Order: sequence, then structure tokens, then C-alpha cells
Amino acid sequence: MTAERLGVPAFSVMTARFVSAAEMMSRVLGMPDYAFATIGHPVSSATDDDLCTMARTAIEQGRRLLLRP
Repeated sequence: MTAERLGVPAFSVMTARFVSAAEMMSRVLGMPDYAFATIGHPVSSATDDDLCTMARTAIEQGRRLLLRP
């Protein structure tokens, strides 16, 4: 959010388990409509293949977030 406020295109990535916390934080920080990419949870025990899938998901969602009108 700090990068976005400074005019630098950016996006955040949250795991599904922390979506509600991320939404609450965006409201607290004054950006209630801040969108972010969501990946599966947990990350710490994910296999390499799972991590690759999560990364592809985040990149795909991030591309849409950064290129939205």
C-alpha cells in the first residue's frame, strides 16, 4: 500500500487464511478497496510444485490488478 501511495504500481499477496486480516488492515490504513492476490494456505509446508502453482496464481492475479483501468 505504501508503494501505491507513492505512485509505484504494486500488489500484495495473501494466503487464503489471512484474507480477512488483510481486508481489515486495508480498511485501517485508509484503503478499504485495496485489492490483493490470494494464494493457497499454508505456504511453509508446500511442495516445490505447490509453490510454483501458487506463484503462477499470484502472477496472474497481480497482472490483472496492475493492468486494471
